[in-house]
Amino acid sequence: MATVTRARRAAIQRDAQRIRMRCQRDHRTIERTVTEIRTALPEVTALEAWRLSLGWSRADAIEQVAALYTAAGLRPRGLTDAMLCRWEHDAGRWPDDEYTVMLCQAYGARPEQLGLDRCRWASGPGMFRYGRDHTAADDGHGPHDKEPMRMTTDAGLPAVRESLHLALLASPEGGPLVVDLAEAAVEHYALGYSKHPPHVLFEQVRDVRQLLTPALKSGPDSEGVRRQVGWLSALLGNLAYHLDDTSGARVHLATAAAYGARTGDRRLEAWAWGAQSMVDRASGRVDAAVEHAERGAAMAAPGRGRAQLYAWALLPALAAAGRGNEADSALATALDELDAADEPEAPGRFGFDAAELALHQAEAYLALGRAADARARAESSLAQCTSGTPGWAAAALVLAQAEASGTARDAAQRAHDVLDRVPAARLRSTARARLSRLANMLTSHAAADASALTERLRTLPAPIDAHGRPLTG
Repeated sequence: MATVTRARRAAIQRDAQRIRMRCQRDHRTIERTVTEIRTALPEVTALEAWRLSLGWSRADAIEQVAALYTAAGLRPRGLTDAMLCRWEHDAGRWPDDEYTVMLCQAYGARPEQLGLDRCRWASGPGMFRYGRDHTAADDGHGPHDKEPMRMTTDAGLPAVRESLHLALLASPEGGPLVVDLAEAAVEHYALGYSKHPPHVLFEQVRDVRQLLTPALKSGPDSEGVRRQVGWLSALLGNLAYHLDDTSGARVHLATAAAYGARTGDRRLEAWAWGAQSMVDRASGRVDAAVEHAERGAAMAAPGRGRAQLYAWALLPALAAAGRGNEADSALATALDELDAADEPEAPGRFGFDAAELALHQAEAYLALGRAADARARAESSLAQCTSGTPGWAAAALVLAQAEASGTARDAAQRAHDVLDRVPAARLRSTARARLSRLANMLTSHAAADASALTERLRTLPAPIDAHGRPLTG
């Protein structure tokens, strides 16, 4: 490639930004935006075009790659601006395999889309699946029904199950090792909950719970096994909810609560009732949502546990019931409990952090008709989330709902941005529900924007069930 002057490089940046903004207004996908940038600006490589289409500086891209390493429990390798610049502009310089995978994951693209398929990849690009691909035809199961190679975090899921299986073969009746491994499996699934499509994780958690069933009946550590079966049931309930299976979610969560009560694990029991409240609220069973939230909050331990139940379950349930003063009181209690907690934040599905607290506040304020407060809290939640994650999608869509009456076009664009960045297989039922509510809200404020979003939602692939198949069609 011929040398590009600094002045020309600056002009390319400006032109690419204008093209991206036009494509955003026209609701173009990232892939289409890349095509338009490269057509208008032939000096731009595929790798650079994807970054520009996302609206990222090199520093932003480096931050996203580092976040992926951190989320996987790894130390970032130290990607620099100069390295990324060389990969973008020097046809003879290539990222290694690991960086190629991370760039694909960060950009939501396949190797060939980034121009990184010309060397290694002997098995062919169709045999690789990345967490954020954009092709509707590829549902993550590979060509001709062959199972694709997965990112390390996905490959690790069956390995956890297999290790537990080996321990059970050695001690079919259970024992301390089985209990320890079951507890480690629960922690692994809880900490990695948002890294996997819900249907993938559901299958693994279900298989592990089934493995433990024989050890429930007898053995010196059956009580410990029961406790972990309870936590696995709690995970299955949450996953069923995110797969839009509310009746299944209620069954799994009731099982979790029962095992929590039987083993004296009040934290499990409280969390299960809080999750039941969440499912009730999504099903329109507001009175049941309040009742279950109150039940969970009453048995939650002081500190972070009680704060979580008040903010995640009781606050939104009371807001949905229109009980504003009580909702404000629940929020005050949550904040007080957090102030008194030794560790106010904890990671994972069973944890709680500032971004989640702000999200629950925002949704409660929306339900109570306090759009300005909802917008402020949603912005706070969004700022603390990594782009493309389920938490980011939730915060972005709640913010869009808060913006709908005042800046409808911005609200619609946020929805399109979520659909561009999060593949259908990773789009939780909660995100789909928020998208539908937003489309309905936009109908009375911006018919054209609402129509474009509604049409896109109409053609969105169906949700994915526990076997990786569409629920309908």
